[in-house]
Formats: sequence, C-alpha cells, structure tokens
Amino acid sequence: MGAYLFVHFIGRENSADCEQIYFSVSKDGIDWETLNGKKPVLRSDIGEKGARDPFIIKSPDGAKYYMIASDLSIYHRGNMRQAWYDCQEKGSRSILVWESENLTDWSEPRLAEIAVKDAGCAWAPEAMYDPDNDAYIVYWASAAGADNYEYQRMYRSYTKDFREFTPAEIYIDDAADERIKNGTAAANIDTTIIGHDGMYYRFTKNESKKTIVMDKSAHLSYGWERVKTTNLDEMLGYEGPTIVKMHDGKWGLFLDHFAEQKGYELFVTDDIDKGVFSKSADCRFDAVYRHGTVITITDAEYAALIDKYGVSE
Repeated sequence: MGAYLFVHFIGRENSADCEQIYFSVSKDGIDWETLNGKKPVLRSDIGEKGARDPFIIKSPDGAKYYMIASDLSIYHRGNMRQAWYDCQEKGSRSILVWESENLTDWSEPRLAEIAVKDAGCAWAPEAMYDPDNDAYIVYWASAAGADNYEYQRMYRSYTKDFREFTPAEIYIDDAADERIKNGTAAANIDTTIIGHDGMYYRFTKNESKKTIVMDKSAHLSYGWERVKTTNLDEMLGYEGPTIVKMHDGKWGLFLDHFAEQKGYELFVTDDIDKGVFSKSADCRFDAVYRHGTVITITDAEYAALIDKYGVSE
C-alpha cells in the first residue's frame, strides 16, 4: 500500500456543497491535498440531498468498494439551530450507498433504509466485514421514539450486498450497560473499528462527555471490553474518529475537532493495544475536513485518482 485516501465532507453547513463527498490524498498520511479543485467528487440529489460522514470499505475479495454516508443536509433544512433538533426526531432512517470497482468510476447513489421505524435518523454509518457471520456488520447512531428520543445509541445490522439488511438491533448502549453505569457514559455516536493481530479495536464518541472511548474484542459482534489504559478521555471536543496504519508502523487516529471548528487533527501511537495517543504537530490539511474515513490505497490507485480528478492548486 503506497498512499492514503481521505473521504470526507467540509465546512460549516453554509452551502449545499459543504455536505457532499470530497476526496483528498496523501503519500505519507501527513500532507494532504484535496482532489477535483476542492469540489465534491460524489453528490447526492436524492433523499435530503446531502451526504455527510462518508465511510468507504473494500470488499474482502478486493473486487469492489462501497461508500456509505448519512442522508442528511442541515443546509437544506434551513434554520440551522432548529435543523439540528429536528433531524434528531424527523431525519432520514436511510443511508446513502455508492459502489465502485476502481475508486474513480462510481454508481449513482441509492437509499437503503436501515434504522428502526421510530428512529429519528441514521447518523454516521460505518461497516466492517465480519468473518464470524460472513457478512458486513453496519453500525450507526440513532435516537428512538420508544424513549422519547432521550439519547443516541449505536445500532447494527448485517448485509452481504448493501441492498438487503437484517433488522436493526442495539450494538452499543453505554447508558444501559451495567459495567460502566453511574455516570461514566451515556449517549454514543461515531463508532469506527480496526482489526489487528486477531483483535478488533473500537473507538466511539461519548456524546455526553464529548470524549472518545475505546474498546477491544476478538469478535465484532460481541465480547467488547473497555480499554482502561487509553488516554483518549483526556481529549475533549473531538468526534468522527477514523484510524489507519501509518507507513512508519504507528497507528494514526484522526479526530474531528468539532468544538473549535478546526476539522481533523492527527494522534498517533505505536501500541494500539494500550491506546495511549499523542498529538502530531506535523499533519497538514489544505481545508477543514469533517467527519470521514482514511484508508490505504495502492500507488496505482493513487495515480488513477490524480489522473481522473487532479490535485487542487
């Protein structure tokens, strides 16, 4: 793997283009350039006509990429302050799905309804191939009418093709988890997972405390335990975690510093099992990247993306 691709959205919801999908690339995971003249590469004109929180995954056989995203536009909802409240209870229960065989030629977007019927929305979907179930586990955040939309939980569903999904069920609900009850956690959003040496490492935003919590398990669907050695609880005001293995062997955890409207910043560790991260002062972005995904790509894929879209001046 010779390079990195970052798929993301941008800005502060002050234009329709902010809530679409942008591609940025890097040879080292440190210096980033946005493709396509800093214009969206993928757009949604269906559903709410916005595409936020994109996540990209490659199929186990390497034949296809899937892109999924939140079907949401705060801009198109008008009054921004009211829009954030409304979409908690009256948002889309569907996610957006694109497919590609080469990262440069993409299908038209389609909507896939995945959330429970009384969900307010389906926030920030991500997915992992689960060998235990021979299917992709897809997970996202929703608040539900059953408890008057009191707080966000992480739900999950399974799919083999991103067209048909099993019924949604709760995946993470820290507020109801007896292991960490009594004020240590509540609402959960923005989960991302990476595998290494037979273990999975899961990073989730604690929406109540505005910090990232870390869990690990040998299985995607069960057995998760909190990593108590991590220092992520010291980092306030971050969300949208995405993690990747860097060229130097370290793990790069990118966090969206939403509280200060700075976009992504990079934190690194050489021991993912302990989860002690330090902030990198070297990472440079050419725009304010918002909640997205970093993946490794080949040199050939990097060259094809540059050839198709060009880097920004």
